[in-house]
Amino acid sequence: MARRISTGRLGQPLDSLGEFIAAQRRQAGVSLRQLAESAGVSNPYLSQIERGLRRPSAEVLQQLAKALQVSAETLYVRAGLLDPQEQPAPAADGVSTVPAAVLADRLLTGRQKQIILDVYDSFVDAARSRAASTPAAATPPAAGTATATSTTTTTTEQE
Repeated sequence: MARRISTGRLGQPLDSLGEFIAAQRRQAGVSLRQLAESAGVSNPYLSQIERGLRRPSAEVLQQLAKALQVSAETLYVRAGLLDPQEQPAPAADGVSTVPAAVLADRLLTGRQKQIILDVYDSFVDAARSRAASTPAAATPPAAGTATATSTTTTTTEQE
């Protein structure tokens, strides 16, 4: 009996999405039931997604990505919602890829990723504040270095 393969908006088979999710789940050592609970979906629904029988919404994909500690963009591409050739344009300051890289790093735990992103966001906010208040926007690196050291030290001590 031939199995019908659903496709995403860009024509990519949804089977590859389900297989990818199942592989990531197994690699993380998580049961189907545990992943379903973490992502806030039912066990049968997740099973259908893994078998390529159901097409999850972008919101469900985001929850699965968070639970599996992979980037949502990866799942969006696998689901055919994003074109893999379409890369987001970097911001003028070149920092837009940093959060994506942190979130995609499989060696970091969820807590470590959150800490890194919090510290990163605080630096970006501080830089934007300095740029807004200083017409030349040329701040000596030493001013931000002391803050970075104390923030990193404080964060590390909390772990």
